[in-house]
Amino acid sequence: MRKQLVNPPQLYDGKPHGLSHAVVDTALGIVYISGQVDWDMNFQVSSHTVEGQLKSVLNNLTIVLDAAGSSVENLLNLRIYIRGELGEFLEDIAPILTGFLADSRPALTGIGVASLASPETLVEVEATAALK
Repeated sequence: MRKQLVNPPQLYDGKPHGLSHAVVDTALGIVYISGQVDWDMNFQVSSHTVEGQLKSVLNNLTIVLDAAGSSVENLLNLRIYIRGELGEFLEDIAPILTGFLADSRPALTGIGVASLASPETLVEVEATAALK
């Protein structure tokens, strides 16, 4: 099989929404990671700040990367969606991102948006990675 679904048990069940947390193209060795948000098992956020949610989202991203057989060091592309004007948050999120990414330095795009998965969701991160 060329397509492997990745759904870590530590994260919410995406099946009711028709998604997997990631899909691995086993022939190419590429991991496509769905937008990760700050949701617990009951689809509730743990923080009501962009910084707090970003930290939780990056933790979820790490869980998905590990379950898929990849890592932060193997990230190829990262897209960060933030509710509101992105520029208003750059100063606060840059240190979190640089600490998380370290020397990985993937291609990165930041996008300000009007809405995300729920009214409480402030941050979503989507990624592509290579397998280890």
